[in-house]
Amino acid sequence: MFCPGCGREYPQRVNFCCQCGAAMFTPAAPPAAPRKLCLSRTNKKIAGVCGGLAEYLDMDPTLVRLVWVMLAIFAGWGVVGYLIAWVVLPVPPEPRSIMAITPSSLPQPVANP
Repeated sequence: MFCPGCGREYPQRVNFCCQCGAAMFTPAAPPAAPRKLCLSRTNKKIAGVCGGLAEYLDMDPTLVRLVWVMLAIFAGWGVVGYLIAWVVLPVPPEPRSIMAITPSSLPQPVANP
């Protein structure tokens, strides 16, 4: 293994070059958690079915809504499918904040006498 910065050779795998400090090895990112199909909290017009499907498929929610309306008008099963999806799809869990700030947790100003 050769350092890309200074050209020093190492007999084994190292993370950084001890001579110039260049990064030699970057570990692979951990695998992403599998996504779940659920109702949307942010992209909702009625129940969030089309928004949730758009988030799952990485599509524009407006396009998904347009296709769903076309299915409802021309194929006839869009309304029934929407109602079934509304009942079957789970509600996503509440997003947790990293740190909850309350007035009592903030530092209090010190009065100078």
